[in-house]
Amino acid sequence: MALLKNNKSYYLFFYNFVETVGWSYILYKLVKHFIFVEDVTLYESIKLPLFVFQNAAVLEIVHAFLRLVSSSPYVTLQQVFSRVMLVCGVLMISRNAQLGIGLPLTILAWSVTEIIRYAYYTLNLVNAVPHFLVWLRYTMFIGLYPLGVTGELLCLYTACNEFIKTGFGTITLPNFLNVTFNYPYLLMFLMALYIPLFPPLYMHMFAQRKKILGKSSGSKKVK
Repeated sequence: MALLKNNKSYYLFFYNFVETVGWSYILYKLVKHFIFVEDVTLYESIKLPLFVFQNAAVLEIVHAFLRLVSSSPYVTLQQVFSRVMLVCGVLMISRNAQLGIGLPLTILAWSVTEIIRYAYYTLNLVNAVPHFLVWLRYTMFIGLYPLGVTGELLCLYTACNEFIKTGFGTITLPNFLNVTFNYPYLLMFLMALYIPLFPPLYMHMFAQRKKILGKSSGSKKVK
């Protein structure tokens, strides 16, 4: 902790540490749910910590815009919005999405990814990141990102079908506001955005992997 030189460092250390613990708890609840027979659904088991620790990621947008971290504000906004939308705009209101296979796939990918990511950020603030954590940070995404995207799309698709059948979120004319709105169409639009947005992000991570792990292995050879 002596390496934390200012209030910003202390704050970021605390934030990332709490998020690491939070996502570790969510992963524990996921594993526990499938090992032991429980009287509640997976969503009921994790909904509170999922809501708290995923929505806490909104602070990362603030961090990026205030330049507390070097992350791109707009990339951070894109990543955080998609997850908050899924938690608050889909899982909280769609019973079918809560019960579908997409939820455990999503939570598994999110929790493992976030444990690695936040642990990396936490230890990086005190210059104590072990090499295996660096390797995990720039390797596990290869499988976790597609798994997470698959789970997210399944949740969106399941909710979309449910809302089409129930009419949830659909406003038709005539009404006193004189507007129309179709929530399932919005979810379809968000699903379509994965096509242009996910591949560049995925390829960017491969470029980062080559840059970081290549540099790491190269520095070892020099030594």
